[in-house]
Amino acid sequence: MSDGDLISDLYAGSFRRLVVQLYAVTGDLNEAQEAVQEAFTRALVAPGRFTSLDNPEAWLRRVAVNVARSRYRRRRVLDGLLRRIGPPPAVADRSPEHLALLAALRGLPEGQRHALALHYLVDLPIGEVAATLGVSPGTVKSRLSRGRQALAALLFDSEISESMNIGRIDVRT
Repeated sequence: MSDGDLISDLYAGSFRRLVVQLYAVTGDLNEAQEAVQEAFTRALVAPGRFTSLDNPEAWLRRVAVNVARSRYRRRRVLDGLLRRIGPPPAVADRSPEHLALLAALRGLPEGQRHALALHYLVDLPIGEVAATLGVSPGTVKSRLSRGRQALAALLFDSEISESMNIGRIDVRT
């Protein structure tokens, strides 16, 4: 049996048990699952060494507890820093049009989404968008054009595309 098969069998046999144990430690099911998953990930880094342990489940438990403790300490430090800097900034526009636009943007390819966001939301000129993305200005113009067309298609059924003039944005800036 290979090292990977042994880890796979151990995962199948002990994941739930470890999560329940860590849940008792953390009080948060998601945190417990993430800590146990991280422990298994660390075991996969050196599977030969891991499978030669006398009690691999005990090692996983110890690693998962240490991961949970480290994350708790980091979160405490972050919470302290956030309290010092004050309340969070105001929430962005939550109108139906804004939410529909954000959902449509998530449906675009990454290059088009980045180009549209940098150019229209951050107001960067095409040259700066090109430099930021590491592409030519022509590529940015192409992504903007294709992105606007894709957004218009995604938003076609709603009144948003008309109210925002998505199909008529000038690319020459």
